[in-house]
Amino acid sequence: MSPESQTIQQPPPVQADRLPRVAVIGGGLSGLAAAHRIIELAERSRTPVHVELFEAGPRLGGAIWTERVGDCIAELGADSFITNKPAAIELCRRLGLVDRLIATESAHRQALVLRRGKPVPIPEGFMLMAPAQIWPVLASPIFSPWGKLRMGLEYFIPRRADSRDESVASFVRRRLGTEALDRLVQPLIAGIYTSDPEKLSLAATLPRFIEMEQRHGSLIRAARTQRRAAEDSSEGAARESGARYGLFASLRDGMSELIDALVRRIEGAGVIHRNRRVRTLRRGGEGDGEFTVETSDGRELAFDVIIVSLPATRAAGLLSSVDGDLSGALAEIEYASSAIVVTGHHERDVEHSMKASGLVIPAVERRKILSVSFASRKFAGRAPAGEVVLRTFVGGALQPELLQRSDEDLTRLVCSELGDILGVRGEPTFVRVSRHDGAMPQYHIGHRDRVARIKALVAGHSRLALAGNAYEGVGIPDCVQSGENAAQRVFSALVPTNSLGSS
Repeated sequence: MSPESQTIQQPPPVQADRLPRVAVIGGGLSGLAAAHRIIELAERSRTPVHVELFEAGPRLGGAIWTERVGDCIAELGADSFITNKPAAIELCRRLGLVDRLIATESAHRQALVLRRGKPVPIPEGFMLMAPAQIWPVLASPIFSPWGKLRMGLEYFIPRRADSRDESVASFVRRRLGTEALDRLVQPLIAGIYTSDPEKLSLAATLPRFIEMEQRHGSLIRAARTQRRAAEDSSEGAARESGARYGLFASLRDGMSELIDALVRRIEGAGVIHRNRRVRTLRRGGEGDGEFTVETSDGRELAFDVIIVSLPATRAAGLLSSVDGDLSGALAEIEYASSAIVVTGHHERDVEHSMKASGLVIPAVERRKILSVSFASRKFAGRAPAGEVVLRTFVGGALQPELLQRSDEDLTRLVCSELGDILGVRGEPTFVRVSRHDGAMPQYHIGHRDRVARIKALVAGHSRLALAGNAYEGVGIPDCVQSGENAAQRVFSALVPTNSLGSS
């Protein structure tokens, strides 16, 4: 049945003599944000609800995972979030965490890239795919004379007339040339999406570059215009390179502060089930609920509304008995896996000065690691004086076979690579390995059309919502926004919209 021909079945109203029951399936950031937002909406509208969140494992937070090792802070997942998307900052404000936020260290807002085995600075003002300044590019050892000339010709490349989705690799080759793709853009993009740029959808991941091309006719022209505007507003963007490090923030004791605050808030008004996987989900059944949830311990529970905050592949399996078309659309989204090896070192054992926030490594260098984040340079308080903390990324879409190795093998591999590249000697003071299996959705060409179809199918179920990083953004603010949007959707099915007021 096509989404256009679907008839939305309006569920019967919840009986007035019992609380509406809400289930959130998945205890990652999006699920926690959804449960928290349900509680907020219920309090604001003075409509009591019963909220239960189900997490299959013992730990909440998904890709956010902080561990303190002695006097060091080890981020085993995401270490920060971008602040020009407001959802995460706004959530921190509502949770009372604003005074816990910290910015990146201004002295180290630079990125390095590996060139013939040596870390070299990314040209000043080069933001992912757009050089805002010509002379730093011309002076950089990253590119050959031909590569520099080809990048300069971007100024004269006409706009693309075809509106079909284009891969990131195709876009960069067309505008900046192959060398720019291989030597700089590919490793920078891999640091965000752990993806193959030949398959990655530009429209779904970096649509602003399409707008830059269409509006200004040239990325160089657009970047220079934006640089002048930034200088006029004292943002200082031109003094950074690679990622816009000045736009990132973290929490003083690590990103798990955000998770802990959400958990406290939810457990104060609802129920969190750890180590309880939802085995099946079906419509109707015993009781008065719209859905029946069967858990791994054999219990069957009735709920009026459901938020599924799982990876799309797992959501597909769970929803197969609810909507086969929706399940099939979700199953089309592919995933990649990665591992993070966090190591502590005595500063005296590291030859490189590490006057930067991190290092990205092009695939053409044929190394066994994707990137290294200089965690104790990027944020204050991550290591005591005389110590450094490094976060090394392995695997991704281009090297999935490395994830078959044991933790011990990964540690040896990383230590060998750090020795070759940064001159790290001796044994680490500590090692932590975190694996993120099937955690990164791949926004391949056509992703926006897939998501549009998924949204159309979900629209046929007024008391069902999806949340997570598989749909409209992989960053922390995207996950928060996705969870909160899902909460708003299902809560509106329980409570008239005009009773909710403004957020």
